[in-house]
Amino acid sequence: MLWRSDGTSFSAEYWSYPQLHDGRVVGSVVTFLDSTERTELEIERDYHEQELMQFSTSLATANKKLNLLSSITRHDINNQLTVLMGYLDMLESEEHDTSLNAYFQTIATAANRIAAMVQFTKEYESIGVQAPAWQDTRSLVDTAATQAPLGRIIVTNELPAGTEVFADPLVVKVCYNLMDNAVRYGGKITTIRFFVEVRDGEHIVVCEDDGDGIVAAEKERIFDRGFGKNTGLGLALSREILSITGITIIETGEPGKGARFEMTVPKGAWRFVDR
Repeated sequence: MLWRSDGTSFSAEYWSYPQLHDGRVVGSVVTFLDSTERTELEIERDYHEQELMQFSTSLATANKKLNLLSSITRHDINNQLTVLMGYLDMLESEEHDTSLNAYFQTIATAANRIAAMVQFTKEYESIGVQAPAWQDTRSLVDTAATQAPLGRIIVTNELPAGTEVFADPLVVKVCYNLMDNAVRYGGKITTIRFFVEVRDGEHIVVCEDDGDGIVAAEKERIFDRGFGKNTGLGLALSREILSITGITIIETGEPGKGARFEMTVPKGAWRFVDR
C-alpha cells in the first residue's frame, strides 16, 4: 500500500533490480506499478466465483429434488398402468361382444404409448448429467447392435478402429435408436451400415439401410417429439443427445431406396488414437 501526499492510498506492486559495477552492487532501480484496478478485478472475480459456486450448489440441489419427484411420479404412473392393463386383460378374457375388440385394442395401445413416454422422461433427464467424454466409435455401434432387436437384419460396422468422438455418454442410445427405427419402419430392410465420410475437414458419421426409406415430407418431422407410428421419441432424444457437443443429425436418404442419417461432428470433436 502506497500513500500519496494528499493522504490517499493505492495498491501497488514493485520490483527492485540491483545495479552492478565491476561485480559490486552500486545501487538499485525500483519499479512501482499501480495495481488498484487489478486488485479490484481480483476481488470482483472472487466474489463472482463464490456466487457461481453458490448458484451451482443450489442448481444441483434443485435438480436432485426434481429428479426425485420425477422418479416417484414415474413409479406411481407405472403402478397405475399395471393395474389398468391387468383389468383390461381380465375384461378381454370374459365373454363380451366381439365388436368391442377394437376398443380394447385402442385402450391397450394408449396405455403402451403412455408407458413409452414415461420411459422417455427417465432417459431424457439423464442427458447432460455426466460430462461429455471421448467415445470409441466402433464400440458404440457394436454395443448398440447387441441390444437392438435386429432379428435377421445385419449391422455392418465400417467405422475405423481407433477413431473417437467427443460426445455425451448417452450417445450409444443414438446408435441404438437408429437401429431400432430401421427395424421398425424399414420394411424390406436387410442391412444397416455405419461408416464415416470427410467433407470440408468435418467428419460425418453415416447410418444407412436398404429399407423403404423416408418420404420427403417427413425428413425433418421425424425428429419432432411425438411424431411417428410408434411414440416418436427415439429420434427426438437422439438429436438432443448429439446437440450437447454440437453434433447435428439429418436424414438424406432416397425414398424407396433406404434411410440415410448423417451425423456431422464439429472440428475438434473427432480424433484418431493409435493404440
